[in-house]
Amino acid sequence: MKKKVQEQIFEIVKRNWPDVEIKFKDVEVSYPSDEQGEYSSNMVMKLAGRLKIKPAEIAETIRIELFRSVLPLRGVEIVEPGFLNIKMGMAYLQRQVNDVIEAGSNYGNSNFGKNRKIQVEFVSANPTGPIHLGNGRGGPMGDTMVKVFDKAGFDAESEYYVNDFGNQVKILGHSVLKDSEAEYKGDYIDKLHEAIGKDGDDPFIVGRKAAIYITEKIIKQTMEKAGIDFDQYFSEKSLHDSGEVDEMLKYLKEEKFTYEDDDALWFRSKDFGDDKDRVVKKSTGEMTYFGTDIAYHKNKLDRGYEKIINIWGADHHGDVSRVMGAVDALGHKGKLQIILSQFVRVIKDGKEYKMSKRKGTYVSLDDLLEEAGKDAVRFFFLMHSPDTHMDFDLNLAKEKSDKNPVFYVQYAHARICSILSKTDMVTDDANMGLLEHPKELALIRRLSRLPELVEDVARSYEVHRFPYYAMALADSFHSFYHECKVLDEKNEDMTKARLRLVQGTKIVLAETMRLMGVDAPEKM
Repeated sequence: MKKKVQEQIFEIVKRNWPDVEIKFKDVEVSYPSDEQGEYSSNMVMKLAGRLKIKPAEIAETIRIELFRSVLPLRGVEIVEPGFLNIKMGMAYLQRQVNDVIEAGSNYGNSNFGKNRKIQVEFVSANPTGPIHLGNGRGGPMGDTMVKVFDKAGFDAESEYYVNDFGNQVKILGHSVLKDSEAEYKGDYIDKLHEAIGKDGDDPFIVGRKAAIYITEKIIKQTMEKAGIDFDQYFSEKSLHDSGEVDEMLKYLKEEKFTYEDDDALWFRSKDFGDDKDRVVKKSTGEMTYFGTDIAYHKNKLDRGYEKIINIWGADHHGDVSRVMGAVDALGHKGKLQIILSQFVRVIKDGKEYKMSKRKGTYVSLDDLLEEAGKDAVRFFFLMHSPDTHMDFDLNLAKEKSDKNPVFYVQYAHARICSILSKTDMVTDDANMGLLEHPKELALIRRLSRLPELVEDVARSYEVHRFPYYAMALADSFHSFYHECKVLDEKNEDMTKARLRLVQGTKIVLAETMRLMGVDAPEKM
């Protein structure tokens, strides 16, 4: 419905003030407080300066025409200095509960994506050891993004890029061999040394075996603990074996995007907004990470994805402009989106907590999952926009109280299950017109926003909005539960209506938690 409200305001503006340049996205529609209505728009203030007309006159014109539209309205309030608070009809709101129940877990599904192919690549830590939190933070984000895209009608896939070729593999081999060029340390290196360190003395061959072992025995298991199942683990080595790296270099040379200097091959990345040109092939004949990255992105684009999203750790900041430029050079400008996730600190008892059990130099995602649990890790990671640094409060994550947001949300679902387990009353014939209490209507408003949220996030990639939606929905339910008696033996009609509202809440809350990869327990 939010989109329909936007559409109606857009059409009203175009019809009444045709000379004003306006795009659909310029019409902002937000959610006011429950007392003010279902939707709010500041379009009046945007227009007043351009039209040189008093805001009150513009607001009144839009208000009158909204009532003439197809929207099921019960009121449009003009608030100084120029907000429009839009209230939907009571019957429309009450009908939303049945819409939820009829759709079930498909509530919020849409064809917004029109089955367009989209790929999200995330985590993609080098297989040189356990996943640290810098890379791991992107896991819940990427996984939820893929689930949201699927729900919004895209053909979405997830991918992990395995860096199993090149210098870092050789360094891993030296480390497993424990020779003079070893760099990586930790219990896992000791285990690898015992397992495969005697399989030869070629660091690249040993490193390749170690990378496969780490991917299969450590990384994949950590991802499984985090509730993440990638559609594909893509091997960097396969790009070299298939000749795709050479094919990419040939294309760039033919298009004159490269030149030779000091026996190295350079990509003209300055032409695409980078601060300097970058080497793609060293004078030794080895490919740089960047060079292979170009081949990898060409492979992705050749697979027919209309949009590619990479979620990287903040340490890859310097790679963004050059990789974006390479995709432009490949003829696919605008198809790549890169999201950087900032650093994570684990806090315990008010202090930074170093808890790695592997004697390494970083906190591992695996350790955090063991300490706090999958649900808390996913929920807390999702709560923060990727462009902000985050502190993971370990004490809060383990607390069994309403202070812990994931506990608060899960408890709401468990409470709903408890209510529904106490009766087998059929609610198909419930009179939803009885739901007029402010707390009932506030809860219905929250339920009805899931479809809008799914489409908004599929467009903006702001998956951090889901945990806040879940908390708001849980809060609305708890508030409704405390003020509105659900199981009332003296009033069967009201009991049926409220039970149906509870059933609808369970569907929406469980689906929201599924999208976040958080369990929806029936008992706590």
